[in-house]
Amino acid sequence: MREIVLDTETTGFDPFSGDRIVEIGALELDGHVPTGRTFHEYINPERSMPDEAFQVHGLGDDFLRDKPKFAAVGQQFLDFIQDSKLIIHNAAFDMKFLNAELKWMNLPEIPMDRALDTLLIARKKFPGSPASLDALCRRFGITNFERDLHGALLDSEILAEVYLELIGGRQPDFGLSTVATAKTGETGSAWTPKPRPNPLPSRLTQDEAEKHKAYVAKELGDAALWLKS
Repeated sequence: MREIVLDTETTGFDPFSGDRIVEIGALELDGHVPTGRTFHEYINPERSMPDEAFQVHGLGDDFLRDKPKFAAVGQQFLDFIQDSKLIIHNAAFDMKFLNAELKWMNLPEIPMDRALDTLLIARKKFPGSPASLDALCRRFGITNFERDLHGALLDSEILAEVYLELIGGRQPDFGLSTVATAKTGETGSAWTPKPRPNPLPSRLTQDEAEKHKAYVAKELGDAALWLKS
């Protein structure tokens, strides 16, 4: 199953008020595994960069001036994504911009039902908890220390890791059956482990045990839960 994880950076919030895409980053998953294939373009928005947007992604007018316009890369983008499912965090935002740019080029727009929104998945899975990409990285222990500024390709790489965690970890299709299957020659009765004939010896030394006992007596006294019946 082919999926495309993608992110965009823009000049603002509304393409119909003059805002444009300035960066697209996307990477390919096959069976939930990154293949190494990516699509990445910086784009000349044909307008000046507002300071608020510059503070988010750091892409300024001087840097973007010689970059291709969306019209020069739009078809390449469609060729890369093909008809694959799109994995996007806050999909409504990116899809709004992508379809506006494609419409202005007279290219086919992308149906919204092709987008899988990881923001909605996170909110459903962890109701009431922060669901930003940074918050999900903290929840899943995903390192994103390079992310001083937003960047479309780096955010796509981070989102790919977050997506795999949201759908069940690095091997979402791997499961253990709760129904035991009898092998040839085995009886149909359920297997149960035999009791260990001799308990395993404690790894705690006598000295460590005495120190722990003294610590509990000093710090907790009779309040220690394991002393109560």
